[in-house]
Amino acid sequence: MALKRCDNGHYYDPEKHSSCPSCGVQNLDLQTTQTRNIQAPVPEATTQARGSVGAKQRDTGVTVAMVRKKTGIDPVVGWLVCVEGPEKGRDYRIRSEKNHIGRGSNMDICISGDETISRENHAMISFNPRNLHFRIAPGNSRGLIYLNEDEVDVPTGLKPYDMIEIGQSKFLFIPFCSGTFQWGQEADKVPSSPS
Repeated sequence: MALKRCDNGHYYDPEKHSSCPSCGVQNLDLQTTQTRNIQAPVPEATTQARGSVGAKQRDTGVTVAMVRKKTGIDPVVGWLVCVEGPEKGRDYRIRSEKNHIGRGSNMDICISGDETISRENHAMISFNPRNLHFRIAPGNSRGLIYLNEDEVDVPTGLKPYDMIEIGQSKFLFIPFCSGTFQWGQEADKVPSSPS
């Protein structure tokens, strides 16, 4: 393979490229835009009467939590409140089913201020809407997590006001859904306080 040198000093393989890929295409007018008259394909009918034989369901590609599927909302089921660390005083919503915790903006619980927390999947908190139990589990990152000063290496149940340590931050766990209240049950009745 013999490399060729362009006028600007870049080397490239002439068997793969007709001109220098670093220099780009010379005399290319990027300002001119031409429209093409293309008709979009007509999608197959996806709306038929409910329950009719052969009705096709549209799959949007997004997985929906069971609570959201039943109630039409993705409600908060609890919170993490940062009581120590760079994000002290901030709260983080916990939703039904799995909540992945990390620094990345794509995480369900994004703790962006603590650089000792892994970007993705440092830990996971889950809420089981069937039995109303919360659990914490380690993620697939290098960092450890602690529950009430003990290392968490397997999924472990959470109790109200448990202390969770992730990176340099400590969080107080506060459940919302419990035996007293849960979304989608009896028209979401809020328990009355004793008189």
